[in-house]
Amino acid sequence: MKAAVFHGAQDIRVEDVSAPSGVAPDEVRVKPFWCGICGTDLHEYAVGPIVIPTQSHPLTGASAPQILGHEFSGEVLEVGGRVTHLRVGDRVSVMPLISCGSCFFCLRGLNHLCQSMGCIGLSFQWGGIAEECVVPARSASKLPDTMSDVAGALVEPTAVAAYGVDRAGVRPGDSVLITGAGPIGALASLYAHHLGATVYMSEVNPHRQELALTLDVGELFDPTKVDVVEEIKSRTGGVGVDAVIECSGNERALQTAISAVRSAGYVSQTGLHTKPAAIDPMILSEHDITLGGTWCYPVTDWPRIIDLIGNKGLPVEKVVSAKISMADIVDKGFETLLSPKGDQVKVLVRSHD
Repeated sequence: MKAAVFHGAQDIRVEDVSAPSGVAPDEVRVKPFWCGICGTDLHEYAVGPIVIPTQSHPLTGASAPQILGHEFSGEVLEVGGRVTHLRVGDRVSVMPLISCGSCFFCLRGLNHLCQSMGCIGLSFQWGGIAEECVVPARSASKLPDTMSDVAGALVEPTAVAAYGVDRAGVRPGDSVLITGAGPIGALASLYAHHLGATVYMSEVNPHRQELALTLDVGELFDPTKVDVVEEIKSRTGGVGVDAVIECSGNERALQTAISAVRSAGYVSQTGLHTKPAAIDPMILSEHDITLGGTWCYPVTDWPRIIDLIGNKGLPVEKVVSAKISMADIVDKGFETLLSPKGDQVKVLVRSHD
C-alpha cells in the first residue's frame, strides 16, 4: 500500500509499505480519509527528527522511518475480538496520543502528560497518511452522520485549540484576544466565539489574515500596522481583555498578550515556541496575571469535540485552505506551508484515491 513516510529532514517519500496483516483484540484497522499536516509535522520535515524517534520508542517500539499523519478521519475495516463500541463501516476520528496508563500522570488522569507518551503518526508503527493503518480501538471515536469526513480530520487540532481556550476559563460575555491566525489560532477563535466571547485576532501574514476574515468571529488587527495593545485597550475601556490565547509561538506576540490582558486575567500559551522568549515578569506580578502553558489536550475530549462540530455547529471546515493528494504532499503540502511566500493555512491530504 502507499504511505507518506518520513526518513529525515527534507526527506518525505510516498512509497510502498507493507499493509496491516491483522489486528489485536483491542485494535481496529482503519482506511484513512483525510489527514491534516500539523505544525509538528512541519518542524520534523524542516529540521527533524525531533519528536520522531531514531531508536526504539520506549512505549511503542517505533522508530524512523515513520509513516506520518496524526490528524485524521477514516472508515473502520476490521475490529478486534474485544472491541464492542465500533463496527466495520463506522466512520471515525482518531485520537493519536498513546499513553502508558501507569505513570504518575496517567494515574491522575493526565494521560496527555504521560512520561513515555507516543503518538500515532509520529512515534507509532502507523500513521494516517496511508491507505490503511491499525490503531488502538480506544483511540477511535465514531462520527455522527451530521459530520463530514473532512471535519473528522479536524477534531485533533480543534481539541488543541479548545484546550487553550478552556485553560483560560473563557465564559460567555468575556473578551478574548487570539494572537496568531494559523490553524490553531483560527480554530481557537471559532471556539471562543462559539462560547459567546467577544473575539479579537492579531495576525501579520496576509494569507492568514484573509482566512481569518472569512471566519466572521470578530475584529482582526495587523500588528505591523497598528499597536494591538492600544487597539485592545481602546475597545475595553482601558482595561484589557479577559483572556489571551497565544497561538503563534512568537516572542513579540507573547509580549503583546501579557500587555493586552487585564489585571487578574489569563494568558494561555498554546502556540509552541521553538526558542526562548523574553518577557517582563514584573508585569505579571503587578497585574496579578496568570500565564499558563498547554500541551495537547485531555485524551477524553474527543466525544465532546465531535459533538460540538457534528451536533452544535462549530464550523471548523472554514479553516481548510487546500485539499491535496498524497502524491503532492511534499510540493503542495510541506514546501508550500513552510515557504514565506506560501498561500496556504491548513492543508488536508487525501489518504487514498
